[in-house]
Amino acid sequence: MAETILQAFEWYLPNDGKHWTRLAHRAKQIKDMGFTAVWLPPAAKSAAGINDVGYGTYDLYDLGEFDQKGTTRTKYGTKDEYLAAIKAFHDQGLKVYPDIVVDHFMGADEPEIVKAKSYSFDDRLKPTGDMQEIKAWTKFTFPGRHGKYNDYVWTWKNFTGVDYDARSKNHAIYKFHTKEWEPKVDAENGNYDYLMGCDLDMSNPDTKAQLDKWGQWFQNLTQADGYRLDAVKHIKFDAFVDWLLHRRAEHDDKLFVVGEYWSDDLDSLTTYLDNSGNLISLFDVPFHFNLYEAANSMGKYDMRRIFDNTLVAQRPDFAVTFVDNHDTQVGQSLESWIDGWFKLQAYALILLRKAGTPTVFWGDLYGIPEKDTAPVGRGLLRMLKIREYLAFGSMVDYFDDPNVVGWTRTGDFDHDLSGYAVIMTNQHGGEKAMTVSAVHAGQTFVDMLGNNDARVQLDDNGAGVFPVNDGQVSVYVNEDVVAGLEASEHEQEAN
Repeated sequence: MAETILQAFEWYLPNDGKHWTRLAHRAKQIKDMGFTAVWLPPAAKSAAGINDVGYGTYDLYDLGEFDQKGTTRTKYGTKDEYLAAIKAFHDQGLKVYPDIVVDHFMGADEPEIVKAKSYSFDDRLKPTGDMQEIKAWTKFTFPGRHGKYNDYVWTWKNFTGVDYDARSKNHAIYKFHTKEWEPKVDAENGNYDYLMGCDLDMSNPDTKAQLDKWGQWFQNLTQADGYRLDAVKHIKFDAFVDWLLHRRAEHDDKLFVVGEYWSDDLDSLTTYLDNSGNLISLFDVPFHFNLYEAANSMGKYDMRRIFDNTLVAQRPDFAVTFVDNHDTQVGQSLESWIDGWFKLQAYALILLRKAGTPTVFWGDLYGIPEKDTAPVGRGLLRMLKIREYLAFGSMVDYFDDPNVVGWTRTGDFDHDLSGYAVIMTNQHGGEKAMTVSAVHAGQTFVDMLGNNDARVQLDDNGAGVFPVNDGQVSVYVNEDVVAGLEASEHEQEAN
């Protein structure tokens, strides 16, 4: 069964501490939808306590167990509830991929006086001042944990720099004396080693050793099946090689690992892959922006170019595709939300093709109440079932028109009634002659999404002419599949 990941959170979830419990209760439902894995939000205590989505890491060992940052629980719940959610997913046969944030720490417990030099925000290689003493909040003692699990105290020596001098109350990027920005990072802003907070120095032996100790503890505790790594463009490209090899040995299996390298430059992504030991897949950010452009071009986007300069076309085995996520949703700094009219086309392009590992966004599946955003709805649910039960065999593309494009999956003999034809348009409707497979000769195919009421009878070669309405997508499958699915949906509604 092909991998299908659910991003099991969105930015505006209520900070009621009940998300882990909600996930545990929905584990079977998520499995039944057709998912094989879940990406969980960061579980560690963060600087803003219950108001932190999880990306302001404070204490990696506090998963909602200690009274720190004004709270015992995190935004999502307690440590016990987190572990119970993981168990619920594992009990359903779902893999679990926790989100790991180790680019920076925030919310230090004590300040330190340290020598540092300021640099430009726009060019981190350009000094803006002389070496001086600053008061930096860089000492992490974790007083609420009292040394449980690990008693290491983090100091400025574990970090490369900060962005605030508490003595002068000046905001600037400060690099500590004896430290250098890591050269193997993204070249944006001259050097993008520094992102925020206390920037971890991945060349420091103590920093590496402590992260490895924590990783061993976390892997043993959670039995995670893989990881989502945050902000990898800001971290030494090969920093995770040894860390991941150790986790893989502890797990006694291959871990699925995906990194967030937020760049629409394909060369940057492939450079990272080449320098990180081929252990880490990457989110296909360039493909997301192709989808965004197509959704916002008023039908002028050439759909034949939808896969141009994308990771899924260049390195398909390392591409994790997505339509939207917590960073692209409305109100966020990287907002690039795919308009609702194009959502189903976009999901067809990640769920119903052979290449890439697709990720479905929680906000598209369940909606975003805070922003009055409705779920994508039945069409997305049906695509998940198509992927689960019908997405087999070879694939044939028909990207021969600037607006109306399509493809077929032939199906195979091991999966009854598998195979389908997809046709979509970003402008006016139309039709396209496509061949599914001679295995389906004489069968009648209908649109499983219900967007078109055509009944397409395939000829002796398994070919037919498939229509699509204005601005829509249709997925044609054997009519018996639709009848069986509708009966199953009615039964679920009755229960």
